[in-house]
Amino acid sequence: QVQLVESGGGLVQPGGSLELSCTGSGFTFSDFAINWFRQAPGKDRELLAGITTDGIRRYSDSVKGRFTISRDNAKNTSYLQMNSLLPEDTAVYLCNAERIQFLDDRAYWGQGTQVTVSS
Repeated sequence: QVQLVESGGGLVQPGGSLELSCTGSGFTFSDFAINWFRQAPGKDRELLAGITTDGIRRYSDSVKGRFTISRDNAKNTSYLQMNSLLPEDTAVYLCNAERIQFLDDRAYWGQGTQVTVSS
């Protein structure tokens, strides 16, 4: 049973911080790139950050300098550290695990965790 589960969301005040976790099971986590997305009502899903199997990190302009993606393959977990949070960061945050392979591309998605930034 393949699972990808996000946790760590919640209510935080503007300027605060949260760390989200994305834990996989049922597949070889170290063979997959991990990406973090967010989706707010009425808006498109937005790619925020990604980390390759080699640990190379990339960020969207909207979060670069505020968010940090990491991974710990021994724990089958990716983390998204979010600092200096803004009300416009309010969204459901999702992770996916992605492997591109000829005739066998795979992408697994978590269920999402709600982040609300509000005073």
